Amino acid sequence: MAWASVIDQPRVLETLQRAIGSQRVAHAYLFHGPDGSGKRAAALAFAQALQCAEGGPEPCGACSGCRKVERLIHPDVHVMMPYPRGTDTEDVAQRIQRLAKHPYAAVDFVRRPSLDDPTKSSNKQVMYHVDRVNDDLRRSMSYKPLEGRYKFVLLLDADLMRPEAANAFLKLLEEPGDRTVFVLTTKRPDRLLPTILSRCQRLRFDPLSADGLAAALRDRDDVPADKAATYARMADGSYTRALDLLENEDLMAHRAMVIDYMRYAYVRDLDKLADLAEEIQRLGRERVKGLLRLLLSWIRDLVLYHTMGADAPLVNVDQAKAIARFCSNLPNADLEAMVDLVEDALDLVQRNVQIGLTMMTLAAALGRAMRGSHSGRLYVPLADPVAPFAA
Repeated sequence: MAWASVIDQPRVLETLQRAIGSQRVAHAYLFHGPDGSGKRAAALAFAQALQCAEGGPEPCGACSGCRKVERLIHPDVHVMMPYPRGTDTEDVAQRIQRLAKHPYAAVDFVRRPSLDDPTKSSNKQVMYHVDRVNDDLRRSMSYKPLEGRYKFVLLLDADLMRPEAANAFLKLLEEPGDRTVFVLTTKRPDRLLPTILSRCQRLRFDPLSADGLAAALRDRDDVPADKAATYARMADGSYTRALDLLENEDLMAHRAMVIDYMRYAYVRDLDKLADLAEEIQRLGRERVKGLLRLLLSWIRDLVLYHTMGADAPLVNVDQAKAIARFCSNLPNADLEAMVDLVEDALDLVQRNVQIGLTMMTLAAALGRAMRGSHSGRLYVPLADPVAPFAA
């Protein structure tokens, strides 16, 4: 769990190591960037260095503090994640242990409602509530370190705090205890209170390169080179996403479904589209979002091929011939509008809009965009429904 576990984030690691070496560790950090970019891995390596008996920027890995942090059983290192009310504490404990074994693995309740079944979805609200901040966090931070050099808190997905929980947490940040370090992670810093942001040192994590991801899949997960290269490009800069793809036995079937969906949308085969939309709806909301991301990666490959030809760095490298045929047969397709349409559909699915209706509406819009120009808007919100009838 040392710094070597973090992939391709040298600027972040240099900042943290310099802070430890100069003994100028801030009391609060905000690690922000895409999922799977290494925020959790860097936070856990940071915790290990802070609790190492040697006290330097590089954890020794052999002392009691290092070993306990590596297993996430150190009494002065607390990992918190948002979860639905009524969640079994054993479920949370299993997720923390999985995080200790692989800090890039999907352990959150949004992406993985069930650890045992990666295809399972849930509509339960995943949030931090004020009682958790007061009962769990405030109490644990009121004591001095039991055996470590610091009290360390890793708050995963900090943007998922209810307003009253955020205000309660803000009080902790305003009056931090001695040798207390908070690390907050988020992909949406804009959703945090400005007063929380102002009290944190911000460190940005960039999406990972396809080459870095492919190397990690080969070296850490024993994935064959050709398969690693494909998954790395499909993962869109996220090692967590790459691991999800590796686990997903339905990936190839879903890619075939995406191609059928595009074909039916173009020829306007409403019967087959209706059947396919119903099949997609049965997948569950999380898997539908994954399918839309596959569709997005396919269209982005079309954009790249249209611009660069055979030298394009395609995500779906094994589908190069099909992509070339599409660009040749549909030279007037509005590819940029198609990207915007799928991103709109993904946003609607995330907002719990009915999936079947979304997929049928998207198919009609994509069919028009494949024939020529399109606005790229899948829907128009009724911001002022009274306006059309105003005098």
